[in-house]
Amino acid sequence: MRLSDSETAQRNARIDRNLRKFYFSNQAVEQLLSSATPKMLSFMDTFLCDELQRREVRRKEALLRHAGFPVVKDIKDFDFSQCTFPEEMPKEAVLNLNFIKMRHSLVFYGVCGSGKTMLSICLGIAACRAGYSVRFFTLAQLANRLAKAAENNSLESFLESLRKLDLLIIDEWGYTSLSGTDAGYVFRVISDSYECKSLIITTNLPFGQWGRLVSDDQLATAIIDRIVHYGHLIDTGTKDWRLTLSPMNGQVVSSEEVVDRKN
Repeated sequence: MRLSDSETAQRNARIDRNLRKFYFSNQAVEQLLSSATPKMLSFMDTFLCDELQRREVRRKEALLRHAGFPVVKDIKDFDFSQCTFPEEMPKEAVLNLNFIKMRHSLVFYGVCGSGKTMLSICLGIAACRAGYSVRFFTLAQLANRLAKAAENNSLESFLESLRKLDLLIIDEWGYTSLSGTDAGYVFRVISDSYECKSLIITTNLPFGQWGRLVSDDQLATAIIDRIVHYGHLIDTGTKDWRLTLSPMNGQVVSSEEVVDRKN
């Protein structure tokens, strides 16, 4: 099938663009476009497009493997009925990952079992599939990795790897108390992220109680200040979905009831 002049020009431009992604020299590109037959150019066009698509698929698969998600979750399975989004960061802006483009951060706040971790994983996976680089840590995992890196004289290298991310997820902020040294390392991560990339932090603690995690109110204030400047608080509610969906629901209504029964 003979191509029109316009179609030929579009194909050649596409070949030119794709060849450069393989780091061919200008001379090589010019030689191909000027010497190859139309049939050869048609084959090359298909070949390059297919190979670049395969590479993109492999790249996104690698991003998912490297992110460190504990499980795979699908945003279609998340129930948003209990979530409250701020006016300046509505649900649609979160789901289309606009916060990453803006380098803004999200804080998911709610009771245990309200879906904070699941939502963070869903968004992280969506970000990987969109081509963003993501890492997932619990606060305890991140503190341990930082401490081990410091012991191995590789702290700066590890911090640099975090700086290159588009999105860093820190889960379970509130379940682990940090030593002064570990809190200082975590502060460096937060400080490095400020205005440079997005964070997602999940917590069951209001900001006023973050000081007890680091045993230093000033350091806690400095961390909060950097998170909230370009941050958005999303309330995931007070419903414990784990308990609601558990086969034990009806036998144990809440953790408070367990305490009451013990007393």
